[in-house]
Amino acid sequence: MSEIDILSFGETMVMFVAEQAGDLAEVSAFHRRIAGADSNVAIGLSRLGFNVAWLSRVGADSLGRFVVDTLEKEGLDCRHVDIDTAHPTGFQLKSRTDDGSDPVVEYFRRGSAASHLSPHSIVPELLKARHLHATGIPPALSESARQMSFELMTRMREAGRSVSFDPNLRPSLWASERHMITEINRLAALAHWVLPGLSEGRLLSGFEDPADIAAFYLDQGAEAVAIKLGPHGAYYRTHLDQGFVAGVPVATVVDTVGAGDGFAVGMISALLENHSFAEAVKRANWIGSRAVQSRGDMEGLPTRPEMASEFEAVFASRLAPTLDRICGSEPARE
Repeated sequence: MSEIDILSFGETMVMFVAEQAGDLAEVSAFHRRIAGADSNVAIGLSRLGFNVAWLSRVGADSLGRFVVDTLEKEGLDCRHVDIDTAHPTGFQLKSRTDDGSDPVVEYFRRGSAASHLSPHSIVPELLKARHLHATGIPPALSESARQMSFELMTRMREAGRSVSFDPNLRPSLWASERHMITEINRLAALAHWVLPGLSEGRLLSGFEDPADIAAFYLDQGAEAVAIKLGPHGAYYRTHLDQGFVAGVPVATVVDTVGAGDGFAVGMISALLENHSFAEAVKRANWIGSRAVQSRGDMEGLPTRPEMASEFEAVFASRLAPTLDRICGSEPARE
C-alpha cells in the first residue's frame, strides 16, 4: 500500500437533489449524488493530489455500492470501508434553491450502517497516515462511533501525527445541547488545528469575540485555531500570531452547503505543504468561496491545476476586514 497522507472517516450518504425549486413534496425528479462533510473534505484533498484513506461503513445495498464507486472514482482508498449486511446506507433529500438561500435537507440516516462504526473498525495500517481529519459528525451518530472518534484522535496524536478538527455541529443528532458541547470540546482538545464557524465557536466556548474563542481552544491544547466568518473570511490565532484574512468576493452564491468543508480542504492541504497559518487561511477562504459557486456539496472543490491557475490572482491587492466589521456579522452556512 502506498503511503497514506491523510486519514478521514465518517458517513457518506446518497443525496437526492431536486431538479426544480419548491417544496420537496412536490418535486417529481431528483438527481443522485453523494453527501457527507467528512467525505467532502477527503475528496477535496484527493483532488489536490494527496493519498487519502477513507474509513466508513455502508449497507450491502445499491446505495452503498454507489457511494463506494463514487469515492473510488475520486481517488479515495476505500479498502477499509466495511459492508454491513444488517443495516442500510443512509440517504438524504435536498431541495433546489435558485436565490442563494440555504436548501432544505431531510435526512434518513437513523440506524444506518455508518452509525455502527466502532473502535473495532480501526486497523493499524490506517494509523500510519501523516494526518487525521475529524469532525463532530461521527461522534453524533452513536456511542460506538463516538468511541471510535476519541480513539482515533488520541492514538494519532500520541503517535506524533497532526490532527485537525471541524466541529460541524449537528444538534438534532445529540440527546441535548449540553452533551453535544461537552463531547465536542473534549474532541477538540485532542486536535492540533481547530476549525469552527463563528456561531459554533460562540456556542461551544461561551465567548462572543473570535479572539476569545480562539484563546479558549489554545488553552485546551490546540496549536492553532481558524474561525470561519462566512463571506467576511476568517480569523486565525496561534500561540505566536493572529489576524484576519479577508473573504473572497462572490458574484453569485449558488449553494452554500459545503463551504466549510472547502475551507477545511484549504487549511489542511496548505499546512501539510508547510505554508504559514495565514497563507493556509487564504487558500481556505478561496476554496470555500469556490464551493458556494457550484451546485452540490463538493462539485466546486478544485483540482491541483485549477488551484494553480486561479488562486494567486484572487488575492492580489486584498485587504483584511476590521475586527468591528467581523464581530457583528453572521457567517454563511458551512
